Amino acid sequence: MKSLWTSDEIAQATNGSASADFGVTGVTFDSREVGPGDLFLALTGETTDGHRFLGQAFAQGAAGAIVSSETGHPNVHVADTTAALDALGKASRVRMHGKVIGVTGSVGKTGTKEALFAALDRVDPGCAHRSVKSYNNHTGVPLSLARMPRDTRFGVFEMGMNHAGELAQLTRLVRPHVALVTTIAPAHMGFFASEAAIADAKGEIFQGLEPGGTAIIPFDSPYRDRLIAAAKPHAAKILTFGLHDGADFRAVERMRTRTGGTFITARFDARELSFTISQPGEHWVSNAMAIIAAVDAVGGDLEMAGLALAEMGGLAGRGARFMAELPNGEALVIDESYNANPASMRATLAVLANEHGRKIAVLGEMRELGDHSDSFHADLAEPIEAAGVSHAILVGEAMRPLAKALEGRVEFVHVPDAATARERLSAVLAPGDAVLVKGSNGVRLSTVVAALAERAMA
Repeated sequence: MKSLWTSDEIAQATNGSASADFGVTGVTFDSREVGPGDLFLALTGETTDGHRFLGQAFAQGAAGAIVSSETGHPNVHVADTTAALDALGKASRVRMHGKVIGVTGSVGKTGTKEALFAALDRVDPGCAHRSVKSYNNHTGVPLSLARMPRDTRFGVFEMGMNHAGELAQLTRLVRPHVALVTTIAPAHMGFFASEAAIADAKGEIFQGLEPGGTAIIPFDSPYRDRLIAAAKPHAAKILTFGLHDGADFRAVERMRTRTGGTFITARFDARELSFTISQPGEHWVSNAMAIIAAVDAVGGDLEMAGLALAEMGGLAGRGARFMAELPNGEALVIDESYNANPASMRATLAVLANEHGRKIAVLGEMRELGDHSDSFHADLAEPIEAAGVSHAILVGEAMRPLAKALEGRVEFVHVPDAATARERLSAVLAPGDAVLVKGSNGVRLSTVVAALAERAMA
């Protein structure tokens, strides 16, 4: 593998001192992820100290470390390892001469980021880089930057937040040429006075735009004009995407395919592009318009982007599908277990509505909704009923208002935790069923999915 960083480059970037000459091919601050040739950042925090895991990191093949304490292992010594992570991320961004896209939003940012990476990497595999998993916070973003190869042509970075001001800091690290906002929804409402305040916080992404940069904004959002106003001081060009007349990138025709995806004809400028997306749901049609707009803005190949969208599979926890083996047949599992907010709940229930067979929904509570939690949960009764759900398993104390709203409308059980949900699902699941599993990550519904996946592999 090509060297990602030399010890001299790391020392220069972080204002540190190298104990030896070494080169690294990867970067991580999680000792469990260290592989041969990696740089291990010994971060310190309130509850842990990465220096305790230096022995483990080097036993697993680390080539060097960034430390703030003395060690006999090859290292770059710095005053503050967390500050050094930021500095290494900034240095990586400075040496990268390609195009960078930043993605944020309340819903759909990880899927959009992954689709953008697939679309841009399709032409020349290895030319694109993106943040992995959901590394979108104050440590994940600089880590993702630090991992970017120096010859990258396209970088795609997800940025998240749950407080005002966070995105302003992250976007100035990423310095995107294109800043894209997906859907604005009441996620993290416990930290904001209103949904409009969430839109304002998401609009901070435009503050880091490079000169001549492009802002991409959801046309169909009630906060469209608010986001446009936030973008105007920073963006040379503002583009909108969506499903309705007036959007710069618009789906003028769409038709569901036999495999559950959508065939789309998109119109923008005087051009049209027809392509298929493998992901089901109207929300993915809108996401596809944003993706095409961003690919076009950085000079990517739109036809290749369309092919990549047709081939893209679902992400674990975010729409992955598989068939679970049952004693006398199979059941479809839709894995949306990674996270949930009111908008994403409605979107995925609409996807479930289009499936064949009996529909079962395992729904975990939505967290960080503050004083609005009860009403947001109760309001899910209508989309659950509209989706034709035959049996709902509601997980967590915050689901109590929804349980009350569903009385006499849909068959359901209300359980305290994922383990009980798994037992209840096992008792009712039958061949031909379609089951949606979705909830906030802390509910741990991924364990329900894992149990079903074991059946699929049996």
